[in-house]
Amino acid sequence: MTTLADAGVEVCFTNPGTSEMHFVAALDAEPRMRAVLTLFEGVASGAADGYARMAGKPAATLLHLGCGLGNALANLHNARKARSPVLNIVGDHAAYHVKYDAQLQSDIETVARNVSTFVRTSASTATLCQDAAQALTAAIGPPGEVATLILPADVSWSEGGEPAAPPPALAAPEAGDAAIDAVARVLAGEGRTAMLLGGRALRGAALTAAARIAARCGARLLAEVFPARMERGAGLPAIERLAYLAELAGVQLNGLTDLVLVDAKAPVSFFAYPGKRSELLPEGCRVHTLAGFDQDVAASLERLVERLGARDAKPEPQAPARPARPRGKLTAEKACKAIGALLPANAIVVDEAQTAGATLPAFTRGAPRHDLLTLTGGAIGMGLPVAVGAAIACPDRPVIALCGDGSAMYTIQALWTMARERLDVTSVVFNNSAYAILGVELQRVGAEGAGARARAQLDLGRPNLDFVRIGEGMGVPSTRATTAREFTAAFERALATPGPHLIEAVVPNTLSGLRLRLLRRVLNALPSLPQSMAAAVKRRIAP
Repeated sequence: MTTLADAGVEVCFTNPGTSEMHFVAALDAEPRMRAVLTLFEGVASGAADGYARMAGKPAATLLHLGCGLGNALANLHNARKARSPVLNIVGDHAAYHVKYDAQLQSDIETVARNVSTFVRTSASTATLCQDAAQALTAAIGPPGEVATLILPADVSWSEGGEPAAPPPALAAPEAGDAAIDAVARVLAGEGRTAMLLGGRALRGAALTAAARIAARCGARLLAEVFPARMERGAGLPAIERLAYLAELAGVQLNGLTDLVLVDAKAPVSFFAYPGKRSELLPEGCRVHTLAGFDQDVAASLERLVERLGARDAKPEPQAPARPARPRGKLTAEKACKAIGALLPANAIVVDEAQTAGATLPAFTRGAPRHDLLTLTGGAIGMGLPVAVGAAIACPDRPVIALCGDGSAMYTIQALWTMARERLDVTSVVFNNSAYAILGVELQRVGAEGAGARARAQLDLGRPNLDFVRIGEGMGVPSTRATTAREFTAAFERALATPGPHLIEAVVPNTLSGLRLRLLRRVLNALPSLPQSMAAAVKRRIAP
């Protein structure tokens, strides 16, 4: 415990069992460590991810044996894709007890390797703290990683442990001269170029530097589909996010001759689809890397600014703009419009709204500056837990968690932790009684013969989920909105009142069961999409 606290680990998200009781008891001897109890391991891992994204340093999780780690895997997968530094501490049976194959015995290391770059089972009390320091070194990176330290019970309870020194900070290297010169030549050339930003390139000085480069060279500025953390809003450089739908992303990228990657990967479709390419870039488009995941992105971009003489370039900032408050029957689009109308300055928006949040980027692009955290790994159930971690990392900032009804149910226990810790989180659950996105995907993958039994697998009614009663039962003040006026009023009250709140936004399911051609409705709802691009997409997705 002292080793972790000395190294700056201040928070541990816990769901312990018998094997971890000595770690739990040690909490009272280390006031620098805040322990946050969760009711499900997937909440603990998601909260650690959210904390790391906002704090820029690791939190620990405390998990019970292989089964507990298994329950945490989905959000550890998201953390791995976000390159969030996370340290898992997983209890295990005492070494001499393993041979008995007791009920909870499992191969924890095999489970851990699915998401962890560092996996170690401590063999002795004497080496335990050094193991912890090395696990932290791996987690911190660069890049940030998930590290798992397995702690046998007898190693935990035995005498002879000594704290280890904090691990030294490892400096990330800048891009080399050859990479800087090569990218400079591409951007200054005659081709149609774009820069694709991910990770750390979407924040602060790095984002400003990238915008100067784009303005100087006439390059397009793009953000990855699901950024771990993206600073956006009025006054910041305007940047276009790649679309989730491959049909739309293909049009966004159409005509490019060169793409420069900055802390990002070359774009591919989220899934494979019959008869369609997985690569989204047009044939012949050349890919160049300025700075990778293990490099100093901000410093590399600043060097490129100097190389291109872009210091005085004036990128056009996003103009302040607010949509009007909506009226009438509540729809997902109107709820997003209300959020854009009221979003407070310095907010943290955790977006797992799936289809319901399709119009959110357009309605919040001119809102006051805020951070956006998204579903980096595609494993749903991150919205509420990541909001928990973000709120603990930034207690002075309002957090808004946007979830679909299906994804919220994966980790609904996070509401209890919000209430227990009195976190300033407003959770909006879009209830359309369906896995609506799967209604679209059923058509996109070319699955034929989908009848009543198939549609029933996408239906979340019968019985309907009652998030007001669920939220109240978890200790979170909750309300239901069926009109735009009700939603706007509830959202405004929640923002004005400290502590956790839940708003159940009852919206129609406008996507489930639609044929692909009806995605036009989504495109028509995106006012930021140029008409020429919208027309091209409609032609591309027409049956």
